Amino acid sequence: MKIAIIHDWLVTYAGAERVLAGLLDVWPEADLYAVIDFLSDEDRANLGGKRATTTFIQQLPKAKTHYQKYLPLMPLAIEQLDMSGYDLVISSSHAVAKGVLTGPNQLHISYVHSPIRYAWDLQHQYLHEASLDHGFKAKLARMLLHYMRMWDQRTASGVDDFVANSHFIGRRINKSYRRESTVIYPPVDTRQFTLRAAKEDYYLTASRMVPYKRIPMIVEAFSRMPDKKLVVIGSGPEMEKAKELATPNVTLMGYQSFAVLLHHMQRARAFVFAAEEDFGIAPIEAQACGTPVIAYGRGGVLETVRGIDHPEPTGVFYTEQTPESLMAAVARFETQAHQILPETCRTSAERFSTERFRQEIKAFVDTRIREVSLLQGQDALLDLPTITPLNVAQVYPTAVPMKHA
Repeated sequence: MKIAIIHDWLVTYAGAERVLAGLLDVWPEADLYAVIDFLSDEDRANLGGKRATTTFIQQLPKAKTHYQKYLPLMPLAIEQLDMSGYDLVISSSHAVAKGVLTGPNQLHISYVHSPIRYAWDLQHQYLHEASLDHGFKAKLARMLLHYMRMWDQRTASGVDDFVANSHFIGRRINKSYRRESTVIYPPVDTRQFTLRAAKEDYYLTASRMVPYKRIPMIVEAFSRMPDKKLVVIGSGPEMEKAKELATPNVTLMGYQSFAVLLHHMQRARAFVFAAEEDFGIAPIEAQACGTPVIAYGRGGVLETVRGIDHPEPTGVFYTEQTPESLMAAVARFETQAHQILPETCRTSAERFSTERFRQEIKAFVDTRIREVSLLQGQDALLDLPTITPLNVAQVYPTAVPMKHA
């Protein structure tokens, strides 16, 4: 069986690329494709050294640093990738990868990190953050996003099965495409983030400093709580804004090595999280260290952190992305922190292990291959274990089909 794995673009090694690495661990023989591939050698090692076959955008000026500007060309580019020689196509998609063209005798399974965020429900937020609220450029941007929505919805019909990275994204898939999906949570390497029960008297947040992460909001909240220490790890365009808001109890460390991040994450009293993420890996890494999480209660974090009212809580939620709401959550945490045990946090994090992801995604794909091959009368060509949809759910209980009205 010939297998192709298609990813949107390879520029950095972040959450979506960790999923890609997990897919390549399961199917190391697969051929890799992407719109562009500019990974560093260090990051490429996480993909087993595999290089992607790319599109014409790879050769365009400044494609490495300004690839987002080529978004209008990406539907055309992804459709030029020739998948005709493959039996199984797996797309890892948060933008255009799911739009790759496949035929009726090919199985296309799309692992969706999110439908194109800036084209669907987050369009207005992205346009505002890009200062495209008014004027000719704003109108042009809206036209392009309208085109992207139509293309994105049309190409959903070419996907045989959708896999969502959370129930939150499963609902987005249903809203955008009117399709059902199966939830298989992304892999988190909990082995690197080891448990430490003893905590110190400071809070931690760690993230790229981009607008939706709301790091300045966290800094502002702690600047108004001078008796509480905050450590901030990460860099990005919001750094200057964070510096302007920081008071002496807030330490901005900038970008740090993994060893420094781990040291602080293991010892923090709690990890503070302010983004509305599709899934969110950092809160799970914190829990793996035995560290509670104080998080904005929207998005995938509701599936990965157990609130203080849970029988085995691992964190506290707040309802608004404001300093006042976060400050109230910190106060609640300090009065009820005794209910959150480091060992409970660790156990919660292990629900999202790398090995669990490998087992669930392989079981799901093998099941679909067998079902399709039986329909096509090709069962003799396959050498797969007999796995029915029922016993997939029994063996791998976190792989959850989403049903929609």
